[in-house]
Amino acid sequence: MAAANYLRSEDQFLCSICLDVFTDPVAIPCGHNFCKNCITEHWNSSDQFLCPMCKKVFNTRPELHVNTFISEMVVQFRQSAQQKASSSSSEQQVSKPGEVPCDVCTGTKLKALKSCLVCLASYCETHLEPHLTMSGLNRHQLIDPVENLEERMCTKHDKPLELFCKTDQTCVCMLCLVLDHKMHNVVPLKEEYEGKKAELGKTEAEIQQMIQKRRLKIQEIKHSVDLSEEDADREIAEGVQVFTALKESVERGQANLINTIKEKQKTTEKQAEAFIKELEQEISELTKRRTEVEQLSRSEDQLHLLQSVQSLKAAPPTKDWTEVSIRPSYEGTVGRAVAQLDETLSKDMKKLLEDEMKRVQQYAVDVTLDHDTAHPQLILSNDGKQVRPGKVKKNLPNNPERFSDCIFVLGKQSFSSGRFYFEVQVKGKTDWNLGVARESINRKGNITVSPQNGYWTVWLTNGNEYKAATSPSVSLSLKSRPQKVGVFVDYEKGLVSFYDVDAAALIYSFTGCCFTEKLFPYFCPCLNEGRKNSGPMIISPVGVN
Repeated sequence: MAAANYLRSEDQFLCSICLDVFTDPVAIPCGHNFCKNCITEHWNSSDQFLCPMCKKVFNTRPELHVNTFISEMVVQFRQSAQQKASSSSSEQQVSKPGEVPCDVCTGTKLKALKSCLVCLASYCETHLEPHLTMSGLNRHQLIDPVENLEERMCTKHDKPLELFCKTDQTCVCMLCLVLDHKMHNVVPLKEEYEGKKAELGKTEAEIQQMIQKRRLKIQEIKHSVDLSEEDADREIAEGVQVFTALKESVERGQANLINTIKEKQKTTEKQAEAFIKELEQEISELTKRRTEVEQLSRSEDQLHLLQSVQSLKAAPPTKDWTEVSIRPSYEGTVGRAVAQLDETLSKDMKKLLEDEMKRVQQYAVDVTLDHDTAHPQLILSNDGKQVRPGKVKKNLPNNPERFSDCIFVLGKQSFSSGRFYFEVQVKGKTDWNLGVARESINRKGNITVSPQNGYWTVWLTNGNEYKAATSPSVSLSLKSRPQKVGVFVDYEKGLVSFYDVDAAALIYSFTGCCFTEKLFPYFCPCLNEGRKNSGPMIISPVGVN
């Protein structure tokens, strides 16, 4: 059983020089075995008699004798390999469409295991055996089976394409090297193959990294969609709640208006009924007196007529109805109702804005000024929370981050995702500019502040002119002069909003912005002109007046 395993071990019968099964195996004094021709050629090409395995040096050239034991074992191994090949030939797979067939098989074509670049043929397991065992064939170059082996031959010289010309970036044969590419940079095909394979491996890794980045971006986008959906649901719920409240307020105002008018109408009807009743009573009395007068006027008794006339004169006088009228007044009722509704809606809107202020204030961040970006004329506090315009331009290093001509300064903190909010006190200033700016803005020379140039800001000029720095700028009509301004940014939504913190009122919003890089808080206290604008811009703790 052990002998059988030994026979099946091919490594035991390989020459370490030709890496093939022994042919005429010989043993040298150190005990190692080689093909007789292999060790002879090895020593013929060397200045010393060295064992290729253990590196032992012999003073004289050893006499070589064929190792009959190893030779017999090799014969048995080859016979065993041939028997194994013949017994397994029936188990070999028949070539299927898309697979390379054996070029030697007649009749049913078996699946090829290897292709020979020297023979330009593909072989199944059985027909491949000579290339594995015969000394003349075992030096042929075998590769995984491929079709169209003739394409691996030089069409000009009918020789194998074994070299690669780096100069012309093409595969060439040995004759091409001598005749057509003699002065070119030519390397073995394997060397170029390994180099290109390494490049392809690197390219594959880069592509895989790009794929991974895009998969992460897909996850990020999906997550953004989920967040957007949550925001949309929340906004819809809040919107429905707001408009429901407004609708209820309008309906209450309408109901109150109708009730007021109806009450006035009822009062008018009651007054009219009272007047009518009084008039009907007087008509009844007057009718009765008319009858008495009519009867007395017909009397021919002089004494009776005169006595009765005196009693008629003593009757109570009738009421003068000339100035009495029913004129119900509804003028101003609708106006007063609308005014009341407007007051209610104003209160509701104020509450909504206060709620919105509380919501954005949840994203408050701690912002400090970056001294390295400040224009030399600006004066910054030691804690980086205040900036005011100075009169003298300080001698500061003109580093790439610093603004050279415009008296701007940026915050140290940058933001490239999510939401953030900060508040700046501008009380007492007649001119200022405030907002956010992207990282790549120009910081040298004269600068036009606009979204196209990477700035999203609002500003105050001349003490009462408020504008949004769009292109062109937009004038803003504010009910009150902001003493503290809040800046809110939603990076993913592309939103920049400005608030009057004390009035809980929205000043302006930039919408539909496309942010692709870091954003920094931006401040400009403007020049100090006659001490009118000498006050500082102060970064205030959120929620503290």
